Amino acid sequence: MRYFKFPMLLLSLWLITLLSLTKTESAPTYSAHFCSNSTFFIANSTYQTNLNLVLSSLNSNATNNNNNGFYNASAGDNPADDVVSGLFLCRGDVNTAVCQDCVATASKHMLRRCPLDKVAIIWYEECLLRYSNKSIFATINEVPQIFLSSTQNITGAENDRFNDVLAKAMNSLATRASNSDSGRKFATEEDEFTSLKSLYSLGQCTPDLTVSDCSRCFQSAIGALPTCCNGKQGGRVLLPSCNIRYELYPFYNITSASPIVPPLTPAGENKMSSLTILVAIAIPIAVSVVLFFIGCCFLRRRASKKFNTLPEENGEVEIPDVEFLQFGLDTIEAATNKFSDDNKIGEGGFGAVYKGTLPNGEQIAVKRLSVRSGQGAVEFKNEVVLVAKLQHRNLVRLLGFCLEGEDKLLIYEYVPNKSLDHLLFEPAKQGELNWSKRYKIIEGIARGILYLHEDSRLRIIHRDVKASNVLLDHNMNSKISDFGMARIFVEDQTQANTNRIVGTFGYMSPEYAMHGRYSVKSDVFSFGVLILEIISGKKNTHFYQSELSEDLLSYAWKEWRNGTPLELLDPSLRNSFSRNEVIRCIHIGLLCIQENPANRPTMATIGLMLNSYSVTLPLPQQPSFLHRSRANLNKPMTELESGQHKSQS
Repeated sequence: MRYFKFPMLLLSLWLITLLSLTKTESAPTYSAHFCSNSTFFIANSTYQTNLNLVLSSLNSNATNNNNNGFYNASAGDNPADDVVSGLFLCRGDVNTAVCQDCVATASKHMLRRCPLDKVAIIWYEECLLRYSNKSIFATINEVPQIFLSSTQNITGAENDRFNDVLAKAMNSLATRASNSDSGRKFATEEDEFTSLKSLYSLGQCTPDLTVSDCSRCFQSAIGALPTCCNGKQGGRVLLPSCNIRYELYPFYNITSASPIVPPLTPAGENKMSSLTILVAIAIPIAVSVVLFFIGCCFLRRRASKKFNTLPEENGEVEIPDVEFLQFGLDTIEAATNKFSDDNKIGEGGFGAVYKGTLPNGEQIAVKRLSVRSGQGAVEFKNEVVLVAKLQHRNLVRLLGFCLEGEDKLLIYEYVPNKSLDHLLFEPAKQGELNWSKRYKIIEGIARGILYLHEDSRLRIIHRDVKASNVLLDHNMNSKISDFGMARIFVEDQTQANTNRIVGTFGYMSPEYAMHGRYSVKSDVFSFGVLILEIISGKKNTHFYQSELSEDLLSYAWKEWRNGTPLELLDPSLRNSFSRNEVIRCIHIGLLCIQENPANRPTMATIGLMLNSYSVTLPLPQQPSFLHRSRANLNKPMTELESGQHKSQS
């Protein structure tokens, strides 16, 4: 165990807190929706075209930090028939990434829940999205009203006090949110209910409302509380133009939400208290900043000494100051019972993976790199550098690492459902993956790769996207793992060459397998192969080992060309699947495996293809490399996996 001096202890605590605040966000939580059920549009009409344009505009503008979580858009010229107005409102305490994810999810699910309605609204805990054939901008809308309440009751003796605290909190929220000058019209409040319990409340209305309209909307929502939520420990009232909520637990991000405004000081009262508060706040901040910079300098000196023994490779990014992520070997040995076979949960080309439990009860997965593996210090350093900088809910989370003597360990979050290939390719388990789960997995993988290619601080090419490198959590959310083969591209770089071909043959793009050229389109090719595997439930090697003498990609193309694409579908899904989604995914998969990289879509385009049926897909061309490379592909697949190192994964 290592001991730190006092400044280092403070810095470590500060960094741990920062990590907890930047952890991967969960999926948006559905609350309710409303379909007009009275005014409908015709499929493929001008109205639907305009609706798709509006939803696309809302999605693209959800990433803009300057929008303050609110944006509206309209499309069409004829007010009587075809004009569509739409808007989204994200909760005031969520970040841009959560807002974007919520708006994208809302857009997709809205079209499924209200497929032909001209007027529709959907609420999530993190956002609201609505559209209409009438103008909804800067206009108060108090109908419909949706009520949600907790199943837990306030005990009779406490009910009167609770109602008093709630009434004061709601009136305070309505006043502060309506008059907010931050451009958000959003406020939160925390009030003492008992010595052990606090009441947390939140109010928000669309920023395009006037102060009076916002206040009126809040009063309408507050007036409904006695009807829906009397005596309940938590409640929500959802209106198109505003919403309120209260709970006996912190349901919003306290650090991101607007602070509670203290009462105004009466005229003539001693104003020195304000100065005292400012001084009390400023001094700890100043001390923390000084300690932070001292700690950074100290960490850099120690980190440079620690990693100077690692070999360097041209173009590699220097390892960041991640010493606070370093675990001691004794800690990991205790967690894994000294790497006992009972704790082994996997074996890959670069070593074994063990399940462990830290002293605080947290479960971990420890990747122990084999001394004989191809992943030496360079790959280890590369994976630490990459994964430590990446934060996304569709990427496996790195908790730490250990580098002592010949032991090189990577410590990840434990993902209970193992890797995708465990469920996808084992007949006894295929039934656990219905079509909705498979479609969700495809979407998650697409989001993860898009983050690597475009949305992270670095442009990263994974180079080994395959079923065994996709992990599944308890909610079947996909998480891309194993970044040992990944490469970072500098700004404006589009492709690179290598003499060392690594990855898994069968998932490799032809230009990479034959010429060593790789780019973002190499990952797109691998993703296309993976889509076809998920749909068929068969490995890309399956057809080589059968009497068909045909590979999966050729088989998929043949069925597509013959007009029978559903023949590719896993037989276990035949009784329950979405025909349109399956065919669209096969279409996308075939586009991804085009021989010419320029003909493959980008991951951003693939995301639009998966989430919007308004995007027209080009027709795929025959992947001619399949016939040319048939002889080369008939060799055992494991011989070329992971940089020529035989794998058991």
